[in-house]
Amino acid sequence: MSDNSRSDPDDEVPHWEELNSKPVADCRIFDVVSKRFRHPVRGTEGDFYVIRTRDWVNVVPITSDYRMVLVNQYRFGVKQNSWEIPGGVMEEGEDPIFAGLRELKEETGYTTDRARVLGAIRPNPAIQANTCHLVLAERVSLTDSVAWDENEEIVTKAIPIEEVYAMVERGEIFHSLVLNALLLFYPEWQKIQARRRVTANAAEGRDPAGGNHTA
Repeated sequence: MSDNSRSDPDDEVPHWEELNSKPVADCRIFDVVSKRFRHPVRGTEGDFYVIRTRDWVNVVPITSDYRMVLVNQYRFGVKQNSWEIPGGVMEEGEDPIFAGLRELKEETGYTTDRARVLGAIRPNPAIQANTCHLVLAERVSLTDSVAWDENEEIVTKAIPIEEVYAMVERGEIFHSLVLNALLLFYPEWQKIQARRRVTANAAEGRDPAGGNHTA
C-alpha cells in the first residue's frame, strides 16, 4: 500500500527565481512591493506585486462556562460590521501567546493565564508572505478596562460556543481568518462536548451508552 502522506514528486511545480524587488507604496500598516521573477525551465519573466506586512495573531477566547468572546466592529473594506475573534498585528519577534493575550486584553478587557498556540496559517500566499498565529485562551474572565487603538470602536459579547458555529452557518461570521480559527478550534470543541456529556451522565447516574445505574 502506498504512503499517501508523502508528497508525490509529480505534484511539485518549479520555484520561480526572484530577480529584483522594488517598493511601490507605503500604506502605514503594509507595503506594496513589485517583484520580478523568472521561470527556471521556460525562462519567461514576469512582474508580481506582493503585500509586505508583519505577522498577525488571532485569539479564540473561551470562558469557564464555555462561551466564546467575540468582537463586533466596522470594517472599511466591506463597509459593514463584522463579528470576529480578537486579534491584531504582532511586534517584530513577539511571542504569539504574549501578543494574543495583549490583544485580547486591549480589545475586550478579558484576561487569562491559560493559553496555547492552536496553529498558524498563511492569510493569502498569492500576494502575502506573513503568518497569522492562532491562539487558544481558556478560562478567560473580564478583569480589565479596554485600551482601543485610534479609530477602534468595538462591541464585545461572550456567546455560547454552539451559537458561534450557528452564526457561521447563517453567514453572520464571514471573516476568513476567523473561520480558519474556528476550524482549528473545532476538535477542541468536540472534546469539550464529550467531557460535558460524561459529566452530565455521571450526575444523572447514567453511563455514556445511556444505561441507568440508579435502582
